[in-house]
Amino acid sequence: MRQAPEPASAGAAEAAAQIQARLCGFVRAAREQHYFAGVAEQLDAQRLLLEAGVTDPAQFYAGLKTLLCSSRRQWRGFDALFEGFWGHTSAETASPAQVDLSGQAPAGALRPGPERAGAPSAEARLASAGGHDSGGDGGDHDSAGLAGASHYERLAAVDFRFITDSAEQRRVERLVERLARRLRRPVSRRNRAGKSGHKPDLRKTLRASLQYGGVPMHSAFRQRRTRSPRLVLIVDVSRSMAIYSAVFLRFARGLVNRFHGAAAFACHTRLTPVSRALRQPDLPRVKQRLGLIAEGWSGGTRLGECLAVFNRDHGRTVSRRSIVMLVSDGLDAGEPQLLVAQLARIKQRCRRLVWLNPLLGRPGYEVKTRSMLAAWPMLDLFLPAHNLNSLERLDAELLGL
Repeated sequence: MRQAPEPASAGAAEAAAQIQARLCGFVRAAREQHYFAGVAEQLDAQRLLLEAGVTDPAQFYAGLKTLLCSSRRQWRGFDALFEGFWGHTSAETASPAQVDLSGQAPAGALRPGPERAGAPSAEARLASAGGHDSGGDGGDHDSAGLAGASHYERLAAVDFRFITDSAEQRRVERLVERLARRLRRPVSRRNRAGKSGHKPDLRKTLRASLQYGGVPMHSAFRQRRTRSPRLVLIVDVSRSMAIYSAVFLRFARGLVNRFHGAAAFACHTRLTPVSRALRQPDLPRVKQRLGLIAEGWSGGTRLGECLAVFNRDHGRTVSRRSIVMLVSDGLDAGEPQLLVAQLARIKQRCRRLVWLNPLLGRPGYEVKTRSMLAAWPMLDLFLPAHNLNSLERLDAELLGL
């Protein structure tokens, strides 16, 4: 009786397992890029591979795109995500079987594919799919974007203090601003009337039907109302925060241009309003304006005195629907009692008081400074803000408030 050789069958089984692992990794990578890809989609993708096979790459690609995309933005950005993972695009009609699986990264890790001559990079296409940055750093857009590439994953996990390359620093600043612009507005439980919506408005429909003799010619609906919180961001730009201040000023720029009524301040030994400077559409002009008002930056820290000036001169910017975010490492040279008193005044007027501390993301960090220990009980949220991943999680934290 003739039998298949053992090494061949073992090799085929190993290749099939590698392809399956890569496919599961691709679905997980899509989920990390906010595609609706759960366990059910992972199983469907494996069924798709079984049906389409590795000999029909075009059908495999089209099936994955149909399975995972649920919006226009995802549909437009899928090509870059697919190319960044598999190293090929649909135009090249590549399949998982054509990808070199030897020496690959663990399943789920994204690997950038080779770029064709004259074609935009995967990062660039995802940037264009997610929206362009209004006011970038002069023609470097093709390397920016929330990309589904391994470079972004690596960059997103790096502490801002370890990014010393100027090009990488500019890329991170653009990504931080784009993250701020993508923060979602919480949806209110209250509804309002509209021409379309998730539930019909019977009262308005019947009232409108009276002019047609009781015939409901037009239907009225109830829409969910989005409530935009009033965000107030106070960024510590003292010497101890110098490695983070540029990043968080870009984050503040994204917030003030995203949320109506948002306000941003820079503090060190004194408080400086920077909202008008950050609202400039031209980034070089923003930097010029910030340079003119940067006297005293990278000096000492007097958070309590700065918050006292904020409560005295800008307290009207805080209301019951305000979320006040203070970005600081807590290394304050002032009196803790003054800081606590001023935080208490803010907490009485605002909806939530949030402290973002870049040091909180460092391994082994403990709250030990007097000011931080005194302020901690006053806070509604105390969150790390040391890399892109921590700022991405801020969206879900704020929505949960």
